[in-house]
Amino acid sequence: MPARSRPEFLDALIRRALDEDGQPPFNDQALVEFDRGERELVHLGTDAAAIAGPTEFELVVDPAARGRGLGTRLLAEVLSRYEGEVLAWAHGDHPASRALAARTGFEAVRTLLQLRAPVPNDGPEPAGLRAFDPATDASTLLTLNALAFAHHPEQGAMTRDDLDARMAEPWFDRDDLLLLEREGSVAGFCWLKVEDGIGEFHVVGVDPDHQGQGLGRVLVDAGFARLRARGIRVSSLYVEADNEPALRLYRSRGFTDHTIDVQYRRSLPVQRGT
Repeated sequence: MPARSRPEFLDALIRRALDEDGQPPFNDQALVEFDRGERELVHLGTDAAAIAGPTEFELVVDPAARGRGLGTRLLAEVLSRYEGEVLAWAHGDHPASRALAARTGFEAVRTLLQLRAPVPNDGPEPAGLRAFDPATDASTLLTLNALAFAHHPEQGAMTRDDLDARMAEPWFDRDDLLLLEREGSVAGFCWLKVEDGIGEFHVVGVDPDHQGQGLGRVLVDAGFARLRARGIRVSSLYVEADNEPALRLYRSRGFTDHTIDVQYRRSLPVQRGT
């Protein structure tokens, strides 16, 4: 299925929100599913927009139009289209988002931390890594990703279509997707996403059969080395707030808290007119 074109106003709205909030209003998967026609765009003019599907949505209000009730109106429009349990991400954990969730019957169920760290001026450049080759490595990457993130609700479900969509993004660079080989097989990978001068550790995954061998640290060091070679000075990553082993690793490499994303769930119908 060919990718659907995004309306110009949506990309402009995303950019204004990113400039104001310091992070994008929609995650990568939401945009991928919208581009594939799996989610719809619900909007109020050009000031407020949601990317929504039957079970999950995300919304944003133009910074210049906030405080006018547009978020409440847009949320009501989204909820009128779907029944049953629905999930929503609030990127940034803003007080306005918490208040809106409380008023409309949503409860917080997941917390995702964005961490940042300066890219070290020097450091180890681990051996045994090579760049991803889309022609030969796609199946290996997908299999390893599914094993490494078997219990992750989004990342572990990445399909070939998802991978192809990410490779079609302007930020994709095969040399930023590093595969770590051990004993003749791929034991882990570090996928970097460089945008607006920030190098995001998009995904860091280790084969469960190789866990406990310090490969997570090797992959982070490899990512730093690649960012350093590209002249990137700031790095970021996202990690579940309850993933204590990953948090220990990342904090040991200099990462500190930057922002918080919260996923909300509405299990009961909203009481109209309240």
